[in-house]
Amino acid sequence: MSVRHVVIEEHAGQRLDNYLHRELKNVPRSRVYQMVRRGEVRINGGRVGVSYRLQRGDRLRIPPVRIDSRNESLIGEATINRIRRAIIYEDEELLVLNKPAGVAAHGGSGIRHGIIEILRQTRSDLTFELVHRLDRDTSGCMMVAKTRQMLLGLHAAFREARVKKRYDAVVAGDWPQGLRSVRHSLRRYTLQSGERRVRIDLHGDKARTDFEVQQRGARVTRLWVYPHTGRTHQIRVHAAAEGHAVVGDDKYQRSGPEAPRMMLHSSSLKLPDGRRFDADPDETFLETWNRLLREPD
Repeated sequence: MSVRHVVIEEHAGQRLDNYLHRELKNVPRSRVYQMVRRGEVRINGGRVGVSYRLQRGDRLRIPPVRIDSRNESLIGEATINRIRRAIIYEDEELLVLNKPAGVAAHGGSGIRHGIIEILRQTRSDLTFELVHRLDRDTSGCMMVAKTRQMLLGLHAAFREARVKKRYDAVVAGDWPQGLRSVRHSLRRYTLQSGERRVRIDLHGDKARTDFEVQQRGARVTRLWVYPHTGRTHQIRVHAAAEGHAVVGDDKYQRSGPEAPRMMLHSSSLKLPDGRRFDADPDETFLETWNRLLREPD
């Protein structure tokens, strides 16, 4: 293998790490990040970060990469079939699935593979790019673009808040009937361990989440949640800031009912063209809710 030099044309606007992962299909994401960090990958002769967005005319240097096939992480057939069964819509440009809880959107940070790697391994003749992300422990509607045009169009729609989102959530305690909207600004930070967290910060990014009560139990409340912005951990932090953390949230729930999974599910996405995709919560979510509903105070 030898060094490749690529002049960017049709992929202008894409993040460097996503472009490299598509070009180097069998290279672990951790190795891609290492290549960029060490300066093995260069743009116009200089170093950039993995989040750099490619510009038309950029000259990209891609070094030769050797992969030891003995260490290659093959995805098991059971996992592949699980993701195949999760697909709820597909056409030539878009794929929508009901992401299972516990499965990451993509690999990295100690996670060998996520939804995007599974799709790329099983259908290597197609291009798959994440339109948006769900936390690993959140289930529900997630979109994957199969063309560059669809990816850019949906990115713009999300950025301009033209995609309508609804989540199904179970929170600890008795959610106040009059609390309809939370608008705390949010700022991301990183623990010494490297784990990402988010906190309320007056100087952070503006964020708005609307809440609607579905049903009340003695110790919990089930809510419809409508995020108007798409900040990291937004629903989880907004709920916890009001004293009603999402049940099963191991990052922001300090006390309260226990659950085998985080009780947060992306139930619906509506696109600007009128298409709407709905996904039901899994059996564990529903069984846990029914148990919590019956538990006495």
